[in-house]
Amino acid sequence: MPTTHPGPPCGGAPVAIGWECVANGVDGDRFAARLTLRNASTRPIAPGWQLYFNTCRKLLPETVSTGFRIDHVNGDLFRLRALDTGSWLPGGAFEVGYQARFWAISRTDAPLGFYLVTVGGEVIDLGDPDIAPFTRPEQLRRSAGDVVPPMDAARRFGVNGAVSLLPIETVGRITPQPVSASFSEGTSHVGRDTVVRCQPGLENEALFLRAILAGLPPARSNAVIVLETGPVDAATPAPDEAYLLEIEANRVHLRGASAHGVFNGVQTLRQLAGVDGSLPYGRVLDAPRFAHRGMMLDVARHFADVDTVLRLLDCMALYKLNRFHFHLTDDEGWRLPITALPELTEVGARRGVSSDGRPCLQPSFGSGARVDASAGSGHYTHDEFIAILRYAHARHIEVIPEFNMPGHARAAVQAMRVRHDRLLAAGDVEGANAYRLDDPDDASVYESVQLWHDNVICIARPSVDRFIDTVVAEVARLFRQAGVPLRAIHTGGDEVPHGAWLGSPLCRQRMQEQGWNEVAELRADFVARCRAILARHGVAFAGWDDTALVATGEGVAADPRFAGPGFEVYVWNNASGSGQEDCAWKLANAGYEVVLANASHLYFDLAYAKDPQEPGYYWAGFVDTRSAFAFCPLDLNALPGADQMGRALSPEARARLVRLAQPGRVLGLQGQLWGENAHSRERIEYLAAPRLLALAERAWSPDPGWHDVADEAERARRIDDAWNEFANRLGQRALPFLDRALAYGYRLPPPGAVHEGGWVHANTAFPGLALRYTLDGTEPDAASARYREPVAVPPDAVLKIASFDTRARSSRVLTLELKDRTDA
Repeated sequence: MPTTHPGPPCGGAPVAIGWECVANGVDGDRFAARLTLRNASTRPIAPGWQLYFNTCRKLLPETVSTGFRIDHVNGDLFRLRALDTGSWLPGGAFEVGYQARFWAISRTDAPLGFYLVTVGGEVIDLGDPDIAPFTRPEQLRRSAGDVVPPMDAARRFGVNGAVSLLPIETVGRITPQPVSASFSEGTSHVGRDTVVRCQPGLENEALFLRAILAGLPPARSNAVIVLETGPVDAATPAPDEAYLLEIEANRVHLRGASAHGVFNGVQTLRQLAGVDGSLPYGRVLDAPRFAHRGMMLDVARHFADVDTVLRLLDCMALYKLNRFHFHLTDDEGWRLPITALPELTEVGARRGVSSDGRPCLQPSFGSGARVDASAGSGHYTHDEFIAILRYAHARHIEVIPEFNMPGHARAAVQAMRVRHDRLLAAGDVEGANAYRLDDPDDASVYESVQLWHDNVICIARPSVDRFIDTVVAEVARLFRQAGVPLRAIHTGGDEVPHGAWLGSPLCRQRMQEQGWNEVAELRADFVARCRAILARHGVAFAGWDDTALVATGEGVAADPRFAGPGFEVYVWNNASGSGQEDCAWKLANAGYEVVLANASHLYFDLAYAKDPQEPGYYWAGFVDTRSAFAFCPLDLNALPGADQMGRALSPEARARLVRLAQPGRVLGLQGQLWGENAHSRERIEYLAAPRLLALAERAWSPDPGWHDVADEAERARRIDDAWNEFANRLGQRALPFLDRALAYGYRLPPPGAVHEGGWVHANTAFPGLALRYTLDGTEPDAASARYREPVAVPPDAVLKIASFDTRARSSRVLTLELKDRTDA
């Protein structure tokens, strides 16, 4: 049994580790990298040691330096061994070169979570390596054909030049922008002593409003706030969410089409209220453009504690998002206990190298060896899950839990294998096989996108149906206990690797019995069975677009077998070159209910920019706040086929989409925050916002009509003008409000800057944010000089500049070594 030692980060660990990308574009589709390893302890390390680590890039064993061997364990876990039999003496250092697939242009691409296993079985966490800076062209370009320049200070300055500071009176007061809003001279005042009157049934909304008022000083007027339900004249696919807000000298009247509409109006009232409780006289008529305005959080790859989830729900509620897609399971974790199947969390919610003999999942995404010291481990108790459901419901947010299958299911497969072995050892053969999810004789050879070789459920087993039914029954019970309706469960269904099931005797037998020649028929049968199980529990089926697509000789097409109400598909894979750029409108036209979850604009785990310091992947591109803002479907009855890739649509193409589209099939938009790099609350909030606000703008606000403009130059000008207003709204109103309302840890954009003729010019992506700088090389803080105009600098100065929010938080600091005129 191994003994696990915590070990500090690499700087104080027995082994000091450094890593560098040497060059990209090696042999066309590889990169060369170098590990440096030094025995930093005072004792020799005996021969036979092994060094484990996680990396998202598959290493090529044949390229490793002579004297060493690297093996792929599974998933993103790799093992390095020295073939030399000598002891590793104190101070002794190795340099290990290797090549890996694709490229490395960011800290996110580096190997993480190193741990040492000694010949005696001792396991020592080493942490992450010291990652060398990416500075040379061959480190910053993916290949010779990579034409996207790095987002350095000068390029940021150019990009930021597309926006300019607007007078605050021209900047919208409300995010997302309402259907109509008009304000006049005059101010009403509300405060902690303001009377709130509500109709029966609006007690929850009145409670929220009173909590907001409690944070204000006493009112300076006798204004009364009245909450009621009634007709609201606004066209929308979600009529119950409409509201009318009227603010007068001594009366604030908020009428919603339902309690949900009143709650939406309360959020608008909250944004309009100043820190002193002042409210402008005015009238706001509002309703959402789309019924589904969602946000997905993946807590399987890295666990997020309850408070982190609640803070995200609060942020969603502030901006009128109404669907919380809760991604609870994946290859790397299962986060909800199922009473009849305790192994799901006993095994599937624990990641690391076990020191007590209890089985667990292997480390992933740099989670390290310690089972109890990483966001790789953890799960919600039933009470905690119920608390999350109730919290969301009180904010009129529907929770859609996801249990990913048949791929992305390794945590469940491994947990049920442990259950099988335990019961079999006890002589209970029937019980052992009752919930098994794999075929023990499966000889299928496959590798998932995330490099797993054993992450797919054997969908021919009857025990799989029993497993799904048991999970669904437990989830439905928890929702009932919470007093919250369960409308739909998301079953995942994405990225089943090619080759799965081909070597399974059980799958081959079922195909033969049914007369099926293609694995696709076996899978369609599984989808139908899942849908039937959900239907028996009164729950609708939801899944990624993979569940509704079939391969053809020319790409993919909508599978006609499942089209119709009660089958929701979330369209994600529209990355350039995927062959699925237009599948959203194909599915809608085939009769499916579609949620746009497009990777190219709405994957908030992707990096904001091509910058080595920016966390996140970039396989579908770099997704900044403008990317989410610019994603605008044509209208409620049509999907933006080519426009999903940001290309302009010709009038003919637009007419074709409108002609083919089925009314009401586009349910709405959803942002995705996958968890591979979301290892902490700080990282989750950084990745989520301010992109979440741009998502809310597009999902709620009226169609801006950009696509109706035939002239491309005029269309581009209108989009630029709209973005300028929204960027100003973020910098001058929305982000300061978010500071006050929630103290959310949104990303502050680093400044852009150039040095010309002894002057430094700087700017920000969101006009209104404060830029502060120093010239003596010290880090700027909230007391540093504020940048308002170009700064004259001495020849040998070191300028450091950053953007700041109203809470004195700083963006990443930009350093300009002015004597060399380089961006550090």
